[in-house]
Amino acid sequence: MGKGGIGLRIGISCYATLGGSGAVATELGKALAKRGHEVHFIVSGIPFRLGLFQEGIYVHEVETANYPVLQSTPYDLALAAKMAEVIERYDLDILHVHYAIPYAVCAFLANEMLGDRKIPIITTLHGTDITVLAQDPLLRDVIRLGIEKSHAVTAVSQSLIDQTNELFSPKCPIIKVYNFVDTDAYHRTEQIGWRHHIAPNDEPILLHMSNFRAVKRIPDVISIFRRVRDRVAAKLLLVGEGPELDKAWKQVDELDLKRDVIFLGKRDEVASLLSLADLLLLPSAKESFGLVALEAMACGVPVIGTGIGGIPEVVEHGVSGYLTDLGEVEKMADYAITLLQDRSLWQIFSDQARTRALAFSLPEKVNDYEQLYERLLTVKKGGAPCVG
Repeated sequence: MGKGGIGLRIGISCYATLGGSGAVATELGKALAKRGHEVHFIVSGIPFRLGLFQEGIYVHEVETANYPVLQSTPYDLALAAKMAEVIERYDLDILHVHYAIPYAVCAFLANEMLGDRKIPIITTLHGTDITVLAQDPLLRDVIRLGIEKSHAVTAVSQSLIDQTNELFSPKCPIIKVYNFVDTDAYHRTEQIGWRHHIAPNDEPILLHMSNFRAVKRIPDVISIFRRVRDRVAAKLLLVGEGPELDKAWKQVDELDLKRDVIFLGKRDEVASLLSLADLLLLPSAKESFGLVALEAMACGVPVIGTGIGGIPEVVEHGVSGYLTDLGEVEKMADYAITLLQDRSLWQIFSDQARTRALAFSLPEKVNDYEQLYERLLTVKKGGAPCVG
């Protein structure tokens, strides 16, 4: 425990917008606060999963200013300064940042500003910083700096650890802490009225939820659905927004699917939406973990997706869903049709999906982070450079 045995003062910095990393960071902070820790979010805006007021949680928004001599608003520098301010003003014990850039690098700068007041930094890698941004030679050394200057680094899957080791060969071993789901909040609930509105003839509902980036392969989602719809009367819910949204609208229009595809935009009631679905479609090109798959499985929704990245560590092929190689839309459609046409088989997969999700429970993973925080504080007192 922290000062006086009353819990730690923990800073958390993450993306506040829709996405798996921000969701995990926010849920972690809420869970830590419930356990008696004091949690300070240092962010650009209110995290979308934060919800209503909760005792023990503070939010510190980063403010930027425009200056004529600067080419752009210096958000990263403002973030580092805000981190340093919060660390000093609230006497934080530890700073937990999600993503190597900008957060790990800004945390290092904040510590440098504080001189002897430095605190341990833990960085959690979620994927894009390694699988996408690190492919840019201009950013690779910046990411390396963030990793090397952290006192502990975790990653959300073994696949991501392997990719990070291959790219950076970090001095300290990366610690695997899987993403998690609150299985008390995420479970299948009856959505009779909503479901009847979407599928008035009780058609099965397929769902895709993402930030609509190219890596999510939205055209594949729609192509899979078209093949399913040709053989099974069904509906498709598309949840989220992003750069591929306009293309999705055009593809749906060109394929004459407008009556059966519903665009819901960004939504907060994730568990309720997942409870509407019979299947989740996740044909991503890159997915370091696949949090939406885990959340869907907690709601008893089998997953049809690609066997890439961390997805096979979450979804068991032939047990809680089906996985294929990238781009195999016909095979994904065939798997979907198999489950939709055999409700007994679907029920078995649904039950197994829920059971699998229980292995990624929130309390267990929060325990892992708490133990890591305590190890970090103990090791730092002894002067060791990092924890692995």
